[in-house]
Amino acid sequence: MNTYSRLPVTFVKGEGVWLWDDRGERYLDALAGVAVCGLGHCHPRLTRAICEQAGTLIHTSNLFHIEKQERLAERLTELSGMDNAFFCNSGAEANEAAIKLARLYGHNKGISLPTIVVMERSFHGRTMATLTASGNRKVQAGFEPLLSGFVRAPYNNLEAIAQVAANNKDVVAVLVEPFQGEGGVNIPEAHYLQGLRNLCTQNGWLLMLDEVQSGIGRSGKWFAFQHSDIMPDVVTLAKGLGGGVAIGACLAKGTAAEVFKPGNHASTFGGNPLACAAAIETLKVIDDEGLLEHATKLGDFMRNRFRNQLADVPGVVQVRGQGLIVGVELSVPCVELVRKALEKRLLINVTSDKVIRLLPAFVMQQHEAEQVIDITCLLIKEFLNN
Repeated sequence: MNTYSRLPVTFVKGEGVWLWDDRGERYLDALAGVAVCGLGHCHPRLTRAICEQAGTLIHTSNLFHIEKQERLAERLTELSGMDNAFFCNSGAEANEAAIKLARLYGHNKGISLPTIVVMERSFHGRTMATLTASGNRKVQAGFEPLLSGFVRAPYNNLEAIAQVAANNKDVVAVLVEPFQGEGGVNIPEAHYLQGLRNLCTQNGWLLMLDEVQSGIGRSGKWFAFQHSDIMPDVVTLAKGLGGGVAIGACLAKGTAAEVFKPGNHASTFGGNPLACAAAIETLKVIDDEGLLEHATKLGDFMRNRFRNQLADVPGVVQVRGQGLIVGVELSVPCVELVRKALEKRLLINVTSDKVIRLLPAFVMQQHEAEQVIDITCLLIKEFLNN
């Protein structure tokens, strides 16, 4: 169906941070499948793990125990401090699970219309529930009537959440991204998540963090909430979890971990042996190769170099990010830079109309990052001077 405005290129091969098209042209990938391929393309260890699992067992269904699913759940709960995990196939599905969990949590407390606080400029997916939760009118337009049970507040504004608490007794949870990716690479103040945690604890709400984009090392730690020294009730994951293989997860802790009972939620393909084998190996490689520390250092290097090269360029509003997500905000819409970068054999992204977003693989080296920065800065200067 005509659901994508695809760029005029077909990739047929990848290695590390490089892609080749069907004409043999090589491209530098600074997008990593939109934060999916954290290990780059065709990492030998991940490739081997997938091939070995495909030759052993791909799928059985969740009617039976799945050894690799249990191993992955143990590893994710160990890394996060959470108690248990539900596995699915995407970020939208992980957020659907969180939304259902919050509603059931509310009903179990005797609340007939459980309500979830969500944020302006957020993005949680394109299912009916997740696009309703998203603070993006573009993804909602044409799909009305939207679902009830959501109340919206400004991002990075604790006062607004406190006001919601005072005016709405049906609130059961807050769903928020530790940093907003699709919304324009928006990084909140340092105390924001701690403040949300306090408000949720005071009101008996669940703090549910959408770490679909920020999780699995993208922020420089396993989970972005670990920068704030808090513990959420629910965490959703996908994107980078499988290194390119489709897998999502909804992690829960404490009371939230006890909400779902058999029959409350399910997924045919969720947590199948193939996807779990890929995720297990992805986590191992990140650990073994020290990629969390590398993501932190390389991300800091890239933002500092961007700031230096663009310091005196009129029309550059801000360079921001955390770990290996880099956002360069311009004063005017700049979506056309995606095609201009493609002509230079560089893959970038523009989100929220004015923010150039880079999401490099964790295996990118400094000399490759320098190429990304130099080409992007050249394109920005040419674009703003026209």
